Amino acid sequence: MTGERKLGQKTSLRFIAIVAGILMLLAEFAPAATVSTRTLTNSHSRSRKLNESSHAKKRMRHLARSRTQRSRVVRASAHRRRHRYYERFTANSFMEDASEGDVTAGEDPIVRQAAIDALGNMNGTVLAIEPTSGRVLAMVNQKLALSSGAQPCSTIKLSVALAALSEDLITKDTEIRLGRRSRMNLTTALARSNNAYFEALGRQLGFEKVSFYAHEFGLGELAGYNIPGEQMGIYPEEEISAKLGGVGKMCSFGEGISMTPLQLGAMVSAIANGGTLYYLQHPTSADQVANFEPRVKRHLDIAPLIPEISDGMAGAVMFGTARSVKLNFSEEEILGKTGTCSKSGTRYGWFASYAKTDVGRIVTVVFLQGGRPTYGPKAAEIAGRMYRGLYDHSFFAAKPLLPNDAADVKSDIKPTEIKATNTPQ
Repeated sequence: MTGERKLGQKTSLRFIAIVAGILMLLAEFAPAATVSTRTLTNSHSRSRKLNESSHAKKRMRHLARSRTQRSRVVRASAHRRRHRYYERFTANSFMEDASEGDVTAGEDPIVRQAAIDALGNMNGTVLAIEPTSGRVLAMVNQKLALSSGAQPCSTIKLSVALAALSEDLITKDTEIRLGRRSRMNLTTALARSNNAYFEALGRQLGFEKVSFYAHEFGLGELAGYNIPGEQMGIYPEEEISAKLGGVGKMCSFGEGISMTPLQLGAMVSAIANGGTLYYLQHPTSADQVANFEPRVKRHLDIAPLIPEISDGMAGAVMFGTARSVKLNFSEEEILGKTGTCSKSGTRYGWFASYAKTDVGRIVTVVFLQGGRPTYGPKAAEIAGRMYRGLYDHSFFAAKPLLPNDAADVKSDIKPTEIKATNTPQ
């Protein structure tokens, strides 16, 4: 019994020692219970990190979409460049002898030679007019000059500008809003041949007023007095369709209109002389030159408006679409307007201008037709070469033009009578 009791006591002591060891271990690991507390105190930080991560992912998705959109735009732009429409021209810009068949006995030899030299081998016509009498000093390539004409392109803007000024719709400084941040006045619009500006003017004027003033300035009727073979071009009786641009395109590009070089020359002559629209006369002999008498078609009430339009015409030569004039001539002030457009495989290039010298003025109209080398600035360059030829031969000093008071001349023939006697032959 004594041995058994001793064995039981040893077992109890071992059990107690084991329990004590377990308790000591528990005591050592008890501080670990505070871990969960620290984790709870950082829950806000972890939530913030999760939010930041979510925002970053959204931003990355947005950037990815943006890159995809930009790449689509770039691919579409490249596709358009690969498939860009290039107009094909079938007409020839050059010809061997533009003056073949011309009647020249009544023309000024200095002016004619200067016009021939300036035109060179281009497919076109050059017309020179004495603005204070309506006498045609030279007409190179008369077959083209007297034809049914062509779309006036941007030269129609002269007529539209005078119409808007006549209606007190604008002054040269009136700015028209063309876009969200774009405004322009008449001087800049003429100089740079801004289409949006004149489309806006045309829409404000309306077709009836645009048509009325165009006819007042000589469009749609014969410009010459008994010039054999002259045709009167076309001015529509109603506004062209909206599909073609309506009155806006008529006023910016001359869409639907066919104008002759003589009609444009007569209108610019009226601007140059203060408002007198002369019948153009083309002498064909020395006797006709000796007995020449100017004939007035009508007086235009545009004298107060000429300073308003002159700045834009001068600006075209100084810094605008006609600055190629200065490649050959800069001694005298030149005021003008270019025009470029195309139709049915033919490109047209216009430039109408006048030289404003101390001893007189001369009006020139250059009209070109052909392909890609043909355009308004090229016509202006040809005009500059012509003015250079006249200047080098002392034309303005040696043979001054008629004074401005020459407007008091015959006007006894009515336009209807002229139309009857000028039936195209």
